[in-house]
Amino acid sequence: EPPHPASSPVQYQEIGLLGRMSSRGARPSSPPSSLERPASQDSMEDYWSEVKNIEEDGEQVHEDLLERGSMDEAELEEAWLQEAGLSTLVSGELGEGPAEALLSTLTRSQAAMVKKRVDNYTLTMRKRNKQPARHVQDVFSTPDTLVCALGLQQGCFELMRPAFPSFSPVERRVSECPPSQDTSDTLSFEVPYSEGVTAHRRGRQGDCQDCQRIRRDDPDLPTFQLPRPKLGLTHIQDLSCADMKKIGYISLIELTTFYDCLGIELKRNRAARSKARESGIFGVPLTTLLENDQKKFPGSKVPLVFRKLLSKLEQTGLQTEGILRVPGSASRVKHLRQELEQKFYEERFDWEQVRHNDAAGLLKMFIRELPYPLLTLQHLPAFAAAQSVSSPRHQIQALHLLIMLLPEPNRDTLKALLEFLRKVVAYEEKNRMSLWNVSMIVAPNLFTYRGKNAKQEEMQAAAGAAHLVRLLITYQELLWTVPCFLISHVRKLNEASKKPPSSEKTKRKLLMMRKRNLTDLREGVIRVHAPLQAKISMAIQLDNETKAKDVMARFDYENGRGTRSTSQRPVQYLFEVGGNIGERCLDPETHLLDVYHVNPHCEWLLKPTTT
Repeated sequence: EPPHPASSPVQYQEIGLLGRMSSRGARPSSPPSSLERPASQDSMEDYWSEVKNIEEDGEQVHEDLLERGSMDEAELEEAWLQEAGLSTLVSGELGEGPAEALLSTLTRSQAAMVKKRVDNYTLTMRKRNKQPARHVQDVFSTPDTLVCALGLQQGCFELMRPAFPSFSPVERRVSECPPSQDTSDTLSFEVPYSEGVTAHRRGRQGDCQDCQRIRRDDPDLPTFQLPRPKLGLTHIQDLSCADMKKIGYISLIELTTFYDCLGIELKRNRAARSKARESGIFGVPLTTLLENDQKKFPGSKVPLVFRKLLSKLEQTGLQTEGILRVPGSASRVKHLRQELEQKFYEERFDWEQVRHNDAAGLLKMFIRELPYPLLTLQHLPAFAAAQSVSSPRHQIQALHLLIMLLPEPNRDTLKALLEFLRKVVAYEEKNRMSLWNVSMIVAPNLFTYRGKNAKQEEMQAAAGAAHLVRLLITYQELLWTVPCFLISHVRKLNEASKKPPSSEKTKRKLLMMRKRNLTDLREGVIRVHAPLQAKISMAIQLDNETKAKDVMARFDYENGRGTRSTSQRPVQYLFEVGGNIGERCLDPETHLLDVYHVNPHCEWLLKPTTT
């Protein structure tokens, strides 16, 4: 089955928006190299050359996996609610995720989007002369709770804050990101993206400062800097799997709300089920490949053969002119593919015989032949819909949410690919492969159009697809950083999901712990545990300048493994564990007193990362 939490594979279909790309999608990012040739939508030679090479390879497409069936409105909405962690609103059963808690944390715009989905589902079921399995009102004990959770009345809309819901009095002292406005070089992570497109929502796109700042015909990409919040930057791998699952729920609701504010409608079609290969290398789902790899190498996050191909290219091809562009011999690539299938897992494959152009051909073939696309069947059309967004800033925000939505195997494999492509571009003076050249060649391998209207769709979306690849390569560091507003949302969701204590003894124990924590908070003292070090515990007095790197350096010094200097990157990292977060690895620049204010009930743990 496809590597996605939804029980039935579904995909978006973007309505009437493909192909509306301006000429800004055809130039590399600023500053352009002297080796760059001017690129416009009329300068797509590399793209169409790559399409021709793909067609000449004569690969058999897994059409049986991609047949599309129609979905009525009720099925569409049910699939969306399920993926958003709100399946209990329609299933009549208690789900794995607490839907009530999730609903209570939504912003006004997000709540309105959920209401729209539930109303549409209910109306469609009534047209069938059927009653919904469970009406949304049944989730809540009182009508007032329902009204406030879903924002069904204007009065409650006015009460709901447009930004993220506030924390408790102690937690409200600091937010995940310092208050700021988007500037030409900073992309704010503090407020949900859907809250920043009010002008679009009102139908006055020309009033949007973001769209005015970057003209549609601007050939250069803006330079965005990552914000430096006091609570530290958080990368995807820094959060626990449970928290990233909740990030996915929230991201889907936010992406749908964001697209709706921009006037983009997304609908879903069902993808037919089919049994994919369970062994081998090519045409095998990512999840299956990783399950097989992890039997020999536990903890593998990217398929071994994919990593090996990237490594081969990095060793021999980065400085080769035309790498990725110049195809290898079709017969030799076919022979090497067969040998890989037979010998790779037996460790008998001879990598010395693989030329760099052959490795590039095998790499692209591996991506194309994945039975479920790297960008997923579910979200590939939503990626394509980003082509229609009017400004690079909004495009990046849409891609940011989509990266948060990808299943872990897809996201990790995509990141490995993008890191390699960034290295290719870095050697442009040697290999003559600019950012735009690389983007044009990779795009038809990532955005594979199949079906009756494939050629027409591809011609419409060619420049736009290449532009999206250019954005993914350029902004990958930003895109793999979790926005502050999503982390704040998860904290609120975790707080709302906590069950009340069941016994008086437990209540008294929690009360004593709360009093002790509040006392420590006033004193600014934390206790850090380091079970893998000689000195396993240490009390730390915090002040406004204490950072995570200071605590890590102090443990190194106390255990005789270094000096008080904090310039060296430590092997072990500081984590906040529990409270209103599952687990978060702290950026060394994190101000600990601010974390303590936001999550006063967490534990502090020093340990190695798992990545």
